[in-house]
Amino acid sequence: MGDKPFGRARGFAFIQPNMNYTPTIGLELHAELKTLTKMFCNSKNDPNEERPNVNVCPICLGHPGTLPTINKEAVKHILKIGLAVGGQLADFSEFDRKNYFYPDISKGYQISQYKRPLVQGGELAGVKLTRIHLEEDTATSLHDVSGASCLNFNRAGVPLMELVTEPVIKDAKTAVRFAKELQLLLRYLGIAEANMEKGEMRVEANISVSRGSALGTKVEVKNLNSFKSVEKAIEYEVKRQVKELEDGGRVAQETMGWDDNEGVSFPQRRKEESHDYRYFPDPDLPKLRIKKVPEFDKLLIQQGLPELPHQKRACYLEKWNLRPEVAEIFVQNTDLGGFFESVARKMTDNQANLAANYIASDLAGLLNLSVNVDLLSTIKIDPEDFATIIVMVEAGKISSRGAKDLIRIVFERGGNPEDVAKETGLIQESGESALARVAEETIKQNPKVASDYQNGKEAALQFLVGQGMKISRGSANPEILRLVLKKKL
Repeated sequence: MGDKPFGRARGFAFIQPNMNYTPTIGLELHAELKTLTKMFCNSKNDPNEERPNVNVCPICLGHPGTLPTINKEAVKHILKIGLAVGGQLADFSEFDRKNYFYPDISKGYQISQYKRPLVQGGELAGVKLTRIHLEEDTATSLHDVSGASCLNFNRAGVPLMELVTEPVIKDAKTAVRFAKELQLLLRYLGIAEANMEKGEMRVEANISVSRGSALGTKVEVKNLNSFKSVEKAIEYEVKRQVKELEDGGRVAQETMGWDDNEGVSFPQRRKEESHDYRYFPDPDLPKLRIKKVPEFDKLLIQQGLPELPHQKRACYLEKWNLRPEVAEIFVQNTDLGGFFESVARKMTDNQANLAANYIASDLAGLLNLSVNVDLLSTIKIDPEDFATIIVMVEAGKISSRGAKDLIRIVFERGGNPEDVAKETGLIQESGESALARVAEETIKQNPKVASDYQNGKEAALQFLVGQGMKISRGSANPEILRLVLKKKL
């Protein structure tokens, strides 16, 4: 096959996947953990450090004769996520040496876990898990246009979680949904930022296609660094394998790279098996007997877990009866979700539902537009003010349009919402006598539409209400205005 990408680069167009073939997908996900120091040494763990090779020491540089020590906080992080996904925590665990040569791993081996991972089993987003274990990250290779390569060891030795799913995923969208839910869970637990654009979380997909009862050959696509790449790479690889089989060929078991610009996979090397790495227990590190370490007590860790994404989602949907898309906004943005909960505690269920819609649309929009606002704690509208605005809407004191304007004004300059509404003319007029003048002016300015309504065209009334709202500059109560217009006509 050589080293050229498949697909358009080789001059063929893909057919649609034959429905007789069944894709089988398993994922391996790596995430760098948030700790003060690296996995086996005292060097600083700082993903934002831009100067090369400053957070290093003889241990993470792999100098001979150095002795690693285990980062207790990193182990605790893995136990946390194990409990969060309902996995089985190990009572006994150990670290192994995974032997292979690559320039970014100067020791000639990576310290990882093989037969005795910290967590086995579990489930997340409907996908069953095989294991979760802990290892060290590698250095970063930097290649310039001249062909020269440099190594930055700031990342070498950073604690790295590896999570492996069972091969139960059947399509790319499910794989992406799972990866997004894992990223969210890691952030809720506070153990990783998992920003894919920074390389803090990477995805590898093991993909095969089978026909009937025959098992397919597994191909691994490495180092996918965005959710879009995960989806595109899986969809592409499924189609490629189907075409290979349809053309009478065979799928080779190998490791593939992904060219995001071309949208094609390309072969890197043959797929390794576990025996290729010659795993054996690291002789420099002690065995881990989990129950003997007080900080690793299962009950203690369980009690320290926050409300998890799936629990938060269920609360928004069931307790507050929010629309799924609104609930998801609050699950993804915990600041916005926390603001909603503070508002909702002050009102009835119906009011809370109304507040959720304004928060998810108007307040979220203002936060996105404001260049100086990153956190809700810095803005000038607080939950109590927001609740007051919602109560005013429900009571008919201000219109829906008026509420949007009032939220923006209080967001920008603060102040008591009722006072601001009076000052800015946003209080809604509901008196029939006052609205009679608006109705008369509306009919006077739109005689043909008024005539259409009198001749039986019901839709004309809605147009007149809209024109009346303009004449009143949004201060008219639209329902009362509608009644007054009907009387006048």
